[in-house]
Amino acid sequence: MRFVLYNIRYGTGGNMNRSPISGYMGRTGKHLQEIIQFLKSCDPDVVGLVEVDAGSYRSERKNQAEKIAQELGHHHSYRCKYPDEFRWLHRIPVLNKQGNAFICRDGQRKEKVHYVSHGVKRLVLELELENVVFLLLHLALSYRKRQEQLREVRHIVRGLDKPCIVAGDFNVMSGPKELELFLEASSLQHAGPEDAKTFPSWKPKLGLDFILYSPGIEIKSFDIPQVQFSDHLPIICEFELSSPALSGNQSEELTESD
Repeated sequence: MRFVLYNIRYGTGGNMNRSPISGYMGRTGKHLQEIIQFLKSCDPDVVGLVEVDAGSYRSERKNQAEKIAQELGHHHSYRCKYPDEFRWLHRIPVLNKQGNAFICRDGQRKEKVHYVSHGVKRLVLELELENVVFLLLHLALSYRKRQEQLREVRHIVRGLDKPCIVAGDFNVMSGPKELELFLEASSLQHAGPEDAKTFPSWKPKLGLDFILYSPGIEIKSFDIPQVQFSDHLPIICEFELSSPALSGNQSEELTESD
């Protein structure tokens, strides 16, 4: 199975000369089509998209996840990154159209939405296929909030009864060592080099984006294409299932031992 993780910065491009404000508030223009063509070339089974515009002026009122899925001939699931309790954010134009999404080849899927208790960006999007579960997240900018969010994500992971992939923009400004306790407690591993750099795309200095995997999954390949359609670099990971999914009872035992 081929999985692509990509923080697309709302399709506004990855030009290093653009100011941060224009980079987030600028119109999609040609950039989304470049991303679509890139994803087509990857021939993915599943895509995890971070920073997706669901229909603001930037994307001409169109949901970018829906458009990408249509172009790929896949299915999509989208959710706003801010929980309903943040009603003030849902009333602000542009912000109320910001979220994350899965693009999936397989129509036989289950979707679930989790919102953790800390931070502003609280969304953990879950996609369940026949033998594997994907979790997509975008963690807080605050170190303390990130650690609190990771503790809750750990509980989600340990409650699953299938092998899983946990991926997203982890915003670990202090480096991958921030994830050590989370990895140990959730029995996850890095799919690629833990020091792989993904940001900024034009001169990568930080590793913010990660694909993590659980027992039961065997990584076959890992690649970070050097493309600049966003301010983040994408990650492409191919994997196989190496053992049967855990039974429901095993999942309950793990959860109880936490």
